[in-house]
Amino acid sequence: VQLQASGGGLVQTGDSLRLSCAASGRTFDGYTMGWFRQAPGKEREFVARITWTFGGTYYADSVKGRFTISRDYAKNTVYLQMHSLKPEDTAVYYCAAGPRGRGFASFASYDYWGQGTQVTVSS
Repeated sequence: VQLQASGGGLVQTGDSLRLSCAASGRTFDGYTMGWFRQAPGKEREFVARITWTFGGTYYADSVKGRFTISRDYAKNTVYLQMHSLKPEDTAVYYCAAGPRGRGFASFASYDYWGQGTQVTVSS
């Protein structure tokens, strides 16, 4: 199984960015796809998740209303559209996949991880 995250970059406050996570190696029906982020000196934190089969979404309070997670079934890709970016959104963003039914906000619930993509928001 491979998760390939991309789309990070250096942007200014208020800008938008779209991250992609290309998944391969297995069928993800029955899986939850998540985005996490980790800033320097901080723990990895949950950002958003989507259930692969039904498309149900959930967001961390810190990104609700600004970020949108989606998936393209045909392309086996999960996206994280980020708007109104803030300096505190600066982090390495990771995509992950794990079986549904586990606590989706915990990184321990995910079996597969992408390599991470850096997002830097300047003030």
